[in-house]
Amino acid sequence: MRNFLFSALLIVVFTGCNNDAGPDVSEIKVDVQTLRFEKDFFALDTNNLYPGLRALESKYDGFFRDFMINILGLPPISDTSVATLTAVRKFLSDYRPLKDSADKIFASFNTTESEIKKGLQYLKHYFPDYKAPQKIVTFIGPMDAFYEASLGGYGDVLTTDALATGLQLHLGSQFSFYHSPMGQALYPDYISRRFTPGSIPVNCMKNIIDDLYPEKIVGKPLVEQMIEKGKRLYILDKLIPAADDTVKIGYTSNQLKGCYANEGRIWNFFLTNNFLLTNDPAQLKSYLAESPTTAELGEGAPGNIGLFVGWQIVKKYMEKRETISLQQLLKTDARIIFDDSKYRPK
Repeated sequence: MRNFLFSALLIVVFTGCNNDAGPDVSEIKVDVQTLRFEKDFFALDTNNLYPGLRALESKYDGFFRDFMINILGLPPISDTSVATLTAVRKFLSDYRPLKDSADKIFASFNTTESEIKKGLQYLKHYFPDYKAPQKIVTFIGPMDAFYEASLGGYGDVLTTDALATGLQLHLGSQFSFYHSPMGQALYPDYISRRFTPGSIPVNCMKNIIDDLYPEKIVGKPLVEQMIEKGKRLYILDKLIPAADDTVKIGYTSNQLKGCYANEGRIWNFFLTNNFLLTNDPAQLKSYLAESPTTAELGEGAPGNIGLFVGWQIVKKYMEKRETISLQQLLKTDARIIFDDSKYRPK
């Protein structure tokens, strides 16, 4: 098939930010506290480790257990857990240089906390019944602590009681480890370019959206899976309107420009190839999974192109439906959204 899309030169007027400033939420009270777990964790005395870990467990309550078991992959600690204590000592030694880098980049977490707090204010405005976490916990985890979610993968998680952010995957796209052979084996450039401090608030809101409305797409055809993911991006627009669209969707600026410039052609590609109703796992993966490009559309086309298409369908559907709440949108059947959107880009 001829790769007719995404030519090297694109002449297009484009703005990468969501222009919807959103409602005034400044009067909405949100209590949120940032706890720097990594600072306390790396301050432990390795010669007297067990009492220090017990003190951390008391201070960080639910998160400590999540960190030890779900992030480090270790069993619960006890004074006889020789293997566990040895593993913790090794982690503290191996990851101290990375923690030192994080200390410099995140000497202050105030800006990020402010952006997350603003997102939580929008969350309370749109979803007043949702009980949001009141804690942000920063940590340093293993470099391969990369969790799959509905809108991609990231090192930030929603734990039992906190928004937890793994700083090891937010040290900036040019951080040296990401470009080392080991780093590239874990995270090629098309993934590690997203490892910036600015992606933390966006990832936190993505995790909350998944908690609000767990993804249920197994067995659904491609177009419905696109729309289910598009719903989440539309909600993300509302919860964090100041964020750049490239950060929300994970494309480069040029890739997103290319998608808008070629939107009609992208849609025609799916129509002419009868892909919209496919359930073929290989085709679903081709258009709804992380990859450097969508080869069928040209080298400049981003991977996970279905995410962009679903986003545009949902935006089209919501254009003239201002009375529909975000809760109602999440519950609306994807096929109804598809039919009623009349999505026909040119």
